[in-house]
Amino acid sequence: MTKMQTNGVDVVATATEAAQLEHPPLLVLDAVTEFLDSHGLGAGPLSWARIGEGQSNVTYRIERGSEVFVLRRGPRPPLPPSTHDMVREARIQQALAAHGVPVPQVLAVCEDETVLGVPFYVMSFVDGVIITDTIPAHLDSPGQRRATALAAVDTLVQLHDVDVREGPLAGLGRPEGYLARQVRRFSGLWEINTTRSLPVVETLGSWLADNVPTSPPPTVVHGDYRIGNLMYSPSAPARVRAVLDWEMATVGDPLADLGYFAATYAQPGTEPAPLELTPVTRRAGYSTREELVTHYWQRTGRDLAALPWYQALALWKAAIFCEAIYTRWLRGERPHDATFAPTLEAGVPRLLEQAKGYAALA
Repeated sequence: MTKMQTNGVDVVATATEAAQLEHPPLLVLDAVTEFLDSHGLGAGPLSWARIGEGQSNVTYRIERGSEVFVLRRGPRPPLPPSTHDMVREARIQQALAAHGVPVPQVLAVCEDETVLGVPFYVMSFVDGVIITDTIPAHLDSPGQRRATALAAVDTLVQLHDVDVREGPLAGLGRPEGYLARQVRRFSGLWEINTTRSLPVVETLGSWLADNVPTSPPPTVVHGDYRIGNLMYSPSAPARVRAVLDWEMATVGDPLADLGYFAATYAQPGTEPAPLELTPVTRRAGYSTREELVTHYWQRTGRDLAALPWYQALALWKAAIFCEAIYTRWLRGERPHDATFAPTLEAGVPRLLEQAKGYAALA
């Protein structure tokens, strides 16, 4: 943790210092301190530390005395319309908490853009572990490995059980035509985000558009549901303490979440792909994709016959999203990315080939 210190780029002490920078900072310490004071959150000097890589939205751990908070904000402006909506993201979590879905407690929301340049919110700090490329010792037995994967499905079932017919969640999205809109939107993004010719993108897009399944009754859709976005308990047994990163949440087809979760879940015997962000599940003891899908079906009874369509959609969308990252890297807009973006030259075509497999296209 950094105590009331600045780095002169992302974090500065005062608004006066912020105004002298070429690019706006992410944290202005006196502004954050005043905001916390106004909401009775801690006392005294604050310490801060960045959490995660922050590819889109940015998260900081904030300490004041014995209290710990998490501040989440969007990236530096200008922001594309309707993206990085921190107020919406906070309200979603507040509504889900009322239904018992495990989410961090939202403590304060700032809609005033003059404080940090963008809206932000402060939430409780959840003590737990996020599983990516290492396995916490308390979850490393064969039984706990399996329990870790099944707990992810159980939490997804809990999310999809929330009633969205009334209350604040009822206006969260437009479930009618949700899948068709997804296909149209991403079809239009490819040409503006690529510098190369990959005809399979159009082939897959046409197949998806021609074979849109009938959706089950709408639910909350997380939009990026995977083990890496779950906070697990710091002690056994495996329990999900919080679902994180709600920026893409909406009301729509629940099988979009299941398809994404299953398609990006790493398991033995499959070729790695860029969206397998928790590679440890390739190890012995973790459930297979088939077991996880079966567990979801047993808990919900939803018809999963069309699930391959949703898995193809997930990987096709992921390929288009990753191509945008790759193109920005080629243009020199991600100069410090020496690990992820360079792999996408081959990674994007690999995602598309996997999507073709689910679509059963030759």
